[in-house]
Amino acid sequence: MNIIVDAMGGDYAPNEIIKGCIQAVDEYNTNISLVGQENLIKKQLSILNADVSRFEIINADDIILPDDNPVSAIKNKKESSMVKGLEMIKKDPHSVFISAGNTGALMAGSILKVGRIKGIDRPALATFMINTANKGGSLLIDGGANADCKPDNLVQFAIMGSIYMEKVLGRIDPTVGLINIGIEDTKGNQLTKKVYTLLKDCRYINFAGNVEARDIPRGHADILVCDGFVGNVVLKLTEGVASTLFDMLKEEMTANWTRKLGTLLLKPGLKNFKKKMDYAEYGGAPLLGVNGGIIKAHGSSNAKAIKNAIRQGLLFMENGVLDTIANSIEHEKEE
Repeated sequence: MNIIVDAMGGDYAPNEIIKGCIQAVDEYNTNISLVGQENLIKKQLSILNADVSRFEIINADDIILPDDNPVSAIKNKKESSMVKGLEMIKKDPHSVFISAGNTGALMAGSILKVGRIKGIDRPALATFMINTANKGGSLLIDGGANADCKPDNLVQFAIMGSIYMEKVLGRIDPTVGLINIGIEDTKGNQLTKKVYTLLKDCRYINFAGNVEARDIPRGHADILVCDGFVGNVVLKLTEGVASTLFDMLKEEMTANWTRKLGTLLLKPGLKNFKKKMDYAEYGGAPLLGVNGGIIKAHGSSNAKAIKNAIRQGLLFMENGVLDTIANSIEHEKEE
């Protein structure tokens, strides 16, 4: 199994990307292929005193920038680190590619260069969300890959999300909830009403019904299914609310010296709370439905996030997620 990392993707590339790769090599005892500008990669490996024997460097002179048009970038920047990484995945299906680069380009490139699993109509981003349930967080799918969806697309999202949750995140028989404006099966628009019926009849998932937005942070379902438009709104609203609450809390807790003194006593608990909210703990979001292991790391990923994205990639391939998705979709199509 080959771990391929886009060394030039992300806000802090290549420094933080390479730091994370070095940490992953040490912690997970794996070799890594770094794709990007060779001189910069070698320089950073030298500065960090890395064991260069654990790294293969694939030179790629070009970079896909955050504001590049996704499809045009994939077609025209053939010497970019992202395109070369995706082409490596195509040649070796037993490999995984991690990138913190342009999300749209990664999704477009995954379809154009790698292709979809047979029977999958739309690949989807599966994003981990923290909640207050003791069992941990939930997996939201789709997190933004498909703004417009058909009912069958969401059924496939539910199947893929269930497989990933069980195989990689270790949640046995995970529950699936459909994000909606009410818990009743009659609520919602035409899409969600149709999807509700299909999910209820799907024997490959453990359907738990509709989930209202206010119940998402409470962990009412292990997998949260929606189209990419709704999913992206949920994710960005959650990020905004969390950031605002942290700022308000900081302002109130440092307003005077007595509150500052109390904050010292709360510091261990606040540190643990912040850790739970840190996206770096989860690494990245897998792009499920393409014929290869692809993990999209956050654009502002630090070394810790990249290391954990690599861990996700290792688990993805070791647990046969691709084959399980392909088999489940094939059987679902036959019924």
